[in-house]
Amino acid sequence: MAYILPNLSPTLLLPKDNKLSTIILPLPSVSFFAVSTQTKLEPPPPRGVAQVNRTSGSQDKKEDQRNDFYVNLGLAVRTLREDLPSIFAKDLNYEIYRDDITFKDPLNTFTGIEKYKLVFWALRFHGRILFRDISFDILRVWQPSENMILIRWNLRGIPRVPWEAKGEFQGTSRYKLDRNGKIYEHKVDNFAFNFPQQLKPAASVLDLVTACPASPNPTFLWGPVDAQSSSWVEFYRAIIVTLDRESLVIPQDCLATCS
Repeated sequence: MAYILPNLSPTLLLPKDNKLSTIILPLPSVSFFAVSTQTKLEPPPPRGVAQVNRTSGSQDKKEDQRNDFYVNLGLAVRTLREDLPSIFAKDLNYEIYRDDITFKDPLNTFTGIEKYKLVFWALRFHGRILFRDISFDILRVWQPSENMILIRWNLRGIPRVPWEAKGEFQGTSRYKLDRNGKIYEHKVDNFAFNFPQQLKPAASVLDLVTACPASPNPTFLWGPVDAQSSSWVEFYRAIIVTLDRESLVIPQDCLATCS
């Protein structure tokens, strides 16, 4: 019987009493039209919903910025690993640095990407002139904090003059990164030296440091400059003189030769 009832006419379900039949009336069509019209209208969104959307948009922006930082950080580490061992053979990839990058060593400070490029040009140019063989090796790469990259390196060279023995020394390069993952500071410090005892080189900029066992922290002090010279100190002085010449214009063919 249950499946038959929906198909029955409403008039058949009414009692035979005429009084009751007059009381039960179908809803007017106007009411149905009014209800259907109201259901189509949507009220404006409350203020709370709009505020939540703005907050989520700000969070998405911060998340995108963090993602960009880690992408650029990974690119910086990978580029440094690839570029530094060949600094005496070819130029660097400068996309990982900011235009206002600052370069510091224990005696000097230079600012600007053009000066920074000149540092590595001078390394290649004067390194080939003063040394028969010179190389740069990476010993360790690590991050003491999220926005800093530390690289422990070793520099070896054989001077062209026959009375000087080959020598090597280590140092630390500290690269600081901004919130976008770009390098804005490069600081060189923490020098340690290893020269043959039988042929100790003449006093040089390298000898201005009190040698201690290599460590990631700057533990070496600079003393007064000695007047004597060697290939190492001439190498350092040549780089500084090159950087101090503000009006220096390097010929393009020389750049091509040393790049």
